Amino acid sequence: MSDTPDSLPSKPVSRRTDRSRPTIFWVLASLVLPLARVMMKITIIDAHKLPKSGPFILAPNHFSEIDPIVIGIATWKIGRFPRFMAKASLFRIPVVGWLLKVSGQIPVEREGSARGKGPIQAAGDLVTTGGGVIVYPEGTLTRDPDMWPMRGKTGAARMALTHGLPVIPVAHWGTQRVMPRYAKKVSLFPPKKITIKVGDVVDLSELDGHAPDSAALSRATSLIMDAITRELEDIRNEKAPAERWDPTKHNQKETGRFES
Repeated sequence: MSDTPDSLPSKPVSRRTDRSRPTIFWVLASLVLPLARVMMKITIIDAHKLPKSGPFILAPNHFSEIDPIVIGIATWKIGRFPRFMAKASLFRIPVVGWLLKVSGQIPVEREGSARGKGPIQAAGDLVTTGGGVIVYPEGTLTRDPDMWPMRGKTGAARMALTHGLPVIPVAHWGTQRVMPRYAKKVSLFPPKKITIKVGDVVDLSELDGHAPDSAALSRATSLIMDAITRELEDIRNEKAPAERWDPTKHNQKETGRFES
């Protein structure tokens, strides 16, 4: 295990990583990283568990709207391209759409006949290209009052079971000090400590040979959320609630803002 501020484990890092190839990410990194260093002091634990090559699904917890930037930085530092699923409508916005497209972000339709097909097609593309994608299994910011991972959605599990992709859990803690849940402003200084911990590939072998039906997807999603929660328990040095938070049992909407 490594515990190195704003860096990687002491092992020598291979040059043959996504980051070694000139791309638009170099430009984005030059803009984002200097500001991030002012705002955050990032520690990445067990970075070597994210493979330097090959397809993967990275599954983080989610409790702040700045989470994607933090996880994107960590993924870049480890040596892989930070690609996310993004609403297809964003790709139709001038400049924003171009930036999303050239940086390899993946459009997902949320309405109409194409709804739900985007993630599965994207997963198939990962197998072909050897790339990776970051998927938030919760689908939105957790509703749990203490910001533990809540009930997951089946998107990441469906991608994994359909194409045999490895799911790598990752937990982080500290981004709420930079930007609290649903806050409109960020805290720029002094830099806040953020800890990120990468876990082992989620063992979904018990579902080998099973069609991705509702039962298999539910079980795989539960295993993924359990793995994320274990990593978060480790870095928080606390025990998560025995029962995972379910918004439907607390009269909360599945999406959108809510009262903490």
